[in-house]
Amino acid sequence: MSQKKNWLLFAATVVVVLLLSLLLNNIINRKAESQFAYQPQVNIDEHESRNEVWGENFPRQYQSFMRTRDTSFVSYLNGSAMRDALEEDPNLIVLWAGYGFSKDYNQPRGHAYAVTDIYNTLRTGGPTGPGTGPMPSTCWTCKSPDVPRLMNEIGIQEFYTGKWADIGAEITNPIGCADCHNPKTMSLQISRPALKEAFEAMGKDINDATHQEMRTLVCAQCHVEYYFNKKAPGGGSQYLTFPWKNGTRVEDMEAYYDSMNFSDWTHAISKTPMLKAQHPGYELFMTGVHAARGVSCADCHMPYKAEGGQKFTDHQIRSPLANVANSCQVCHRQEKDDLIEDVYQRQRRIKSTQNELEQLLVRAHVEAGKAWELGATEEQMKPILQDIRHAQWRWDYSVASHGGSFHSPVEVSRIVSTATRIAQEARIKLARLLSKLGHKGEVPFPDISTKEKAQKYVGLDMQKLEKEKEVFKENIIPKWLEEAKKRESQRDVEKVSMK
Repeated sequence: MSQKKNWLLFAATVVVVLLLSLLLNNIINRKAESQFAYQPQVNIDEHESRNEVWGENFPRQYQSFMRTRDTSFVSYLNGSAMRDALEEDPNLIVLWAGYGFSKDYNQPRGHAYAVTDIYNTLRTGGPTGPGTGPMPSTCWTCKSPDVPRLMNEIGIQEFYTGKWADIGAEITNPIGCADCHNPKTMSLQISRPALKEAFEAMGKDINDATHQEMRTLVCAQCHVEYYFNKKAPGGGSQYLTFPWKNGTRVEDMEAYYDSMNFSDWTHAISKTPMLKAQHPGYELFMTGVHAARGVSCADCHMPYKAEGGQKFTDHQIRSPLANVANSCQVCHRQEKDDLIEDVYQRQRRIKSTQNELEQLLVRAHVEAGKAWELGATEEQMKPILQDIRHAQWRWDYSVASHGGSFHSPVEVSRIVSTATRIAQEARIKLARLLSKLGHKGEVPFPDISTKEKAQKYVGLDMQKLEKEKEVFKENIIPKWLEEAKKRESQRDVEKVSMK
């Protein structure tokens, strides 16, 4: 019996030694892999905008970034696939009547599609040559690492001057490495001037930001509210500016815009001087519980992952709901389905109140249009239009950040509540004015049940717009891409000759 125990002890010892040897060998291999993971293959210039060049030195990050092309994820509100928001909700067309978003508005796809999608959208029109097309060159600002390169080459003021089509051949690389990273140190950096200037306007120095804060601020270069300042020094430009001088709350920016009588456009039906919220993701995020706990954008949208012996940030920038194990469950111990349902509950509740507000605003625009038709004066309409302006600004602000109903549900609910009150006041004032103008009963409501009917109602010739865009896609884009390829090849030749 004793001899049998000895043999069992010997066998167990052999197994333990074998397992320890395998573990030690694995650790040694992982350390070696980690040590030699980033052996520079190429020299990355200060303003290198091609993501594939960065990928030579940082293959894991680049490969994960390329997965932003995946369009398979679907969630309650959004996802990674292109969805026609105007088709799903034709009311938006009336809310944005007279503005480019009434022509075309799709839910966003991954960063890899940033340039492709701005090529294709009807909002950029169908330019047929340099200097044509409805949009300013400023519209490129957040779409590509070619932007900081070009700003460095021609100057910031010059970049913001001119038409969108003027520099199309210069901007062909989608959002990527140079937008956020210093090529020598790989530290996070701000590559666009607007965010730095916004901090200065608030009396803050962005250089004081910690590394963890920078993991949010690099996103805040683009995921923010902004406007094109046509009165910037120099003349002729539409200078990208964040309206943060008074603060970053919705009321602060509203007061800022009102003080300078700024409007993005005049509504085609109600004649309201409108504000279009862009995508104030950063501003709303900063009012939520995650920001208060020190969580950054990257913690949830770009969580860490490990391959072999290398831990790195996953650059497949996406919804945390597509990667719950590495994002939410790092801190929250609930089951995956419970965490997702918690998000959806918040979103459903807020979405229902946003939809009710949307209906009020559509009716206010139609009723205001009727008041003008019956001979209302500008003096009579002024307080009504101010209410419509403020109510829709707040509605738009609550929906435009996409993730706002989760990032900060309490603040979004508050904003929607104040907007609903203001929209109701506008309609009460309109009812009184319409009665004074001799109108009895309700204002007839148009049939805007489909995208086609709504676009026809607001006066859009969609057949003409789509034909112009097709000509542009067939004739202009290929020339831009060919010019860009030649330019980049020439730069590579120049680099070699300089060496």
